Amino acid sequence: MKIDITRKIPEYMETIIIFQEDHGSINNVDLLPSNIAKTVQTYIKSEGYNFAYGEIRNLTIISGTQKQNIILLGAGNKNELNNEKIRKLFASSIRLADKLKANQVYLFMGFISPINDVALGHILTETALMVTYKFNKYKSKDKSEHEIDALHLVLSTKSTRHLNRGIVEGRIYAETTNLARNLVNEPANIVTPEYLAEAAKQAALQYSFSIEVFSQDKLKRIKMDAFLAVGRASTHEPKLIIMRYNGNPDKKQETLALIGKGITFDSGGLCLKSSQGMLNMKSDMGGAAAIIGTMCAISAMKLKVNVVGVIAACENMISGDAYHAGDIITTMSGKTIEVVNTDAEGRLTLCDAIHYAIEKEHADRIIDIATLTGAAVGALGTEISAVITNNYPWLEQLKIAANFTGENIWQLPTYEDYKEQIKSEIADLKNSGGSFAGTITAGLFLKEFVQDKPWLHIDIAGTALKDRESGIYNYGATGVGVRLLTTLLKSME
Repeated sequence: MKIDITRKIPEYMETIIIFQEDHGSINNVDLLPSNIAKTVQTYIKSEGYNFAYGEIRNLTIISGTQKQNIILLGAGNKNELNNEKIRKLFASSIRLADKLKANQVYLFMGFISPINDVALGHILTETALMVTYKFNKYKSKDKSEHEIDALHLVLSTKSTRHLNRGIVEGRIYAETTNLARNLVNEPANIVTPEYLAEAAKQAALQYSFSIEVFSQDKLKRIKMDAFLAVGRASTHEPKLIIMRYNGNPDKKQETLALIGKGITFDSGGLCLKSSQGMLNMKSDMGGAAAIIGTMCAISAMKLKVNVVGVIAACENMISGDAYHAGDIITTMSGKTIEVVNTDAEGRLTLCDAIHYAIEKEHADRIIDIATLTGAAVGALGTEISAVITNNYPWLEQLKIAANFTGENIWQLPTYEDYKEQIKSEIADLKNSGGSFAGTITAGLFLKEFVQDKPWLHIDIAGTALKDRESGIYNYGATGVGVRLLTTLLKSME
């Protein structure tokens, strides 16, 4: 989709979105074609439409064989608008234009935007490309081939430099998020550990960052035994994916590690999930997809940061060689773990990946992102990701990033008394703390491996998928984490 700025609306246009604040009339009405202005003014007067926030109407003008769609979009009180409110409004109107099978769309703003031009261009572009994203490659019938060809933002501004900068950034955010969505939406019979490694290689080639993939023999040599235990029942060999982006080669610049959970399918192991619990387990590599997307985004934006992305990719399956409840496993760090639940597998792969990033890649800061616990969904639902940290100033930076992207987060405490729940009588740790405070105890488990480095743990179990269209998302994968992490890293340049 082409997205640009124009100062003039042609006399005939297929679809126009009129975005207006709530005072019952349209500013700059003289910029609209006369037939459009007359139709809208008549409608407002007859229907009492006052552009309340979120109110959306669709009018149609038919003249001979020509049809024009007019989408009226209420902005409410413009002084109450923020990034997320504008994002949601753009989403609803562009989604409607897409459903109307519009090809050329003009978005007319009847007021001066309350957010800066860079943010406006960014949010419009990001929203347009994410709302119109479709994953329909496996549908043999009724496959929608329609796409909006162009979205033109109509403004009378003299300078478009900042708007265009925002458009470029918004396109990078959306395209790399959609890359992550594609990976998560693919079924598990396609996305195996080998497939995920190849997809990361293709991304590295396209976006120009370096990559290395370790196979099972190498993993045995470096003693990633916790990771290997989880993957050993699968016929698909585990892969450790290491992506490196060196945007600031100054040796004094710290290295930040992004660790993504890469379980390409989780059966629960011998502690088998129910059939319903397994249904969406193709998304258990949502953290890995977020890391791949983020590496692509920061490389495309040429951010001046040094980042290593680490993904321990495997399947948690069952066979005669599966790891058991009751096993004692030695991690790469040397700490021992009593396995009390084979369905608490993600933290076993992540703890080895975290240790690898610190010891072998010399990471100074750690972020891990994972579809880790059902408890996160129970606590915060499907709109908010849980965050646990040992570094509160860094968390504040993450909150600012979340405020910009609309990817909601909420801090849960690193309540030290809950460490009792993951203490083992026969090993250093247990891999599950039981039924209560599960998101917190999982975070405390990972905290044991970060060596007091600044650390953020993001649990996206509730936010990685949508079961219906909502805001900028359609059914399926959200690509959560790509925009959030990219924005955080941008603030750390």
